[in-house]
Amino acid sequence: MGMGRRKDRQETLWVATAELPRTAGHVFYERVNRILNETNFDRFVEDACEKFYAAVMGRPSLAPGRYFRMLLVGYFEGIDSERGIAWRCADSLSLREFLGLGLSDAVADHSTVSRTRRLIDLETHGKVFSWMLGVLASEGLIDGKTVGVDASTLEANAAMRTIVRRDTGEAYNEFLTRLAQASGIETPTQAERARLDRKRTKKGSNKEWEHPHDPDARITKMKDGRTDLAHKVAHAADMKTGAILAVTVQGTDQGDTTTIKETMIEAARQMETLAADPESKLRDDCLSEIVADKGYHSNDTLTGFRDLNMRSYISEPDRGRRNWKGKPDEQKAVYANRRRIRGERGKRLLRQRGLMLEQPFAHTLETGAMRRVHLRHRDNILKRVLIQYAALNLSLILRNNFGNGTPRGLQGQHVTALFTLILLWSHYATLSFDRHRSRNDFAADPSRNTPVNSGSKYATSATGCQGPSVLSPP
Repeated sequence: MGMGRRKDRQETLWVATAELPRTAGHVFYERVNRILNETNFDRFVEDACEKFYAAVMGRPSLAPGRYFRMLLVGYFEGIDSERGIAWRCADSLSLREFLGLGLSDAVADHSTVSRTRRLIDLETHGKVFSWMLGVLASEGLIDGKTVGVDASTLEANAAMRTIVRRDTGEAYNEFLTRLAQASGIETPTQAERARLDRKRTKKGSNKEWEHPHDPDARITKMKDGRTDLAHKVAHAADMKTGAILAVTVQGTDQGDTTTIKETMIEAARQMETLAADPESKLRDDCLSEIVADKGYHSNDTLTGFRDLNMRSYISEPDRGRRNWKGKPDEQKAVYANRRRIRGERGKRLLRQRGLMLEQPFAHTLETGAMRRVHLRHRDNILKRVLIQYAALNLSLILRNNFGNGTPRGLQGQHVTALFTLILLWSHYATLSFDRHRSRNDFAADPSRNTPVNSGSKYATSATGCQGPSVLSPP
């Protein structure tokens, strides 16, 4: 193989667009645009965002359809920051075509994307998420009977070393210095401050400390064991189709039994909006069952769902023998939930939690790169999270119609097809070789291949495969 050498050359003056290289990304984003165009996505977002744009004067703006498409790119390409999204869109020919830009058009920089996000309010971002749910409903991808709820943490764009006291506004080192001076140390060293801090209890209380630039962030223990500032994202998923029906961002200092209320209220609001649309294909018993892990198990939660005529399938933690004196309603609700989770349907639903509840977190937070947010304040974070989950629902439509929900999956489809073709060719070659060998053996010694059951049309070969009998014509 000859070694090619890189040479500096002068670009041609004219380039035909048909000669530009195309990748699997072009095919994928063409399919995304096809769905968005068929459902009049641009007209919808332009009408919803019209009040945020000046009619006559103002700086050159970022069109609403192009802005929301750039946020969709963040999910499909696994890019966490708006700066990275802008760079990726500027470098990719397929993304330029997806955004409706020509080769000579400039892509909006990250500051324009950020300003547009601040300009468009949270309610409008929520409308885009609801609009995507409507598209799912029209495709028959929302069942709505059984809903699962789960939550995870988002690492905040804030550092623990910059937290301050809520009452005095002191920084952490200033607070330790004041404590050391009160104990008799006039000029404490860093080691003395650390020794004094080591003996304190409940030193990371959210009631006493906050971040000055992101007061919505809460001190919490992350999944990897670190203590950091974070937000909690919770979603409600359709246990039959995997569609995300609702998503909320709340404080990590609130327990799961508290955050589930707001998540289910949001899910009920979304289902009411879908039910008002005559084109949506929803069943009558929506939100009649709920599935969750043991973190959501409590007397109040179970009795609340029973009062709402919802059957709960919530894993029960081992609390030992319980005292039900004076609590007949709570006892009935807990025992009814226990009977359901021990049944065959309950066991099947609890086994599906990993697929229907944990997998969306893997898509949106890990491969979708939203585990660590680059925004501050809960409303700003929720705007990105809503469009991130809208892209997840859009990928569900793509997977249902075309077999792949991400450009990486479409790229791997070619390798899978080639591998399948090789397997089929190998299987056909093996069958041809066995058939040819059996004919040669029969020609050499006809008595070797005489079937045991001479009345049967088919005989069994030495390899166990059934083929035409040598006594009957082919």
